[in-house]
Amino acid sequence: MNKTQSILSAAIGSLLVMGLVSGNAMAADSKMEKCFGIAKAGKNDCSSNKSAHSCAGQATKDGDPMDFVAVPTGTCGKIAHGSTEPAGGMMTK
Repeated sequence: MNKTQSILSAAIGSLLVMGLVSGNAMAADSKMEKCFGIAKAGKNDCSSNKSAHSCAGQATKDGDPMDFVAVPTGTCGKIAHGSTEPAGGMMTK
């Protein structure tokens, strides 16, 4: 691998990591809340610690009650099938 490829690979890797971190940070924002059960397949922000995958963009089915999308606080209760807690347990931090 030459120097140009190494720099390009490092830059792309950094952008990917920043994207994953910002997705999790968004859910931690005080004006946002985790809304479980409304994510489309591959469009989730993350999942509960009981889910079969690790994080963002890995949901395999629509509406999985273990995957969440960050929404403005107070919005989740207004969305059909939305819940601020994952299925079968308390909300994870």
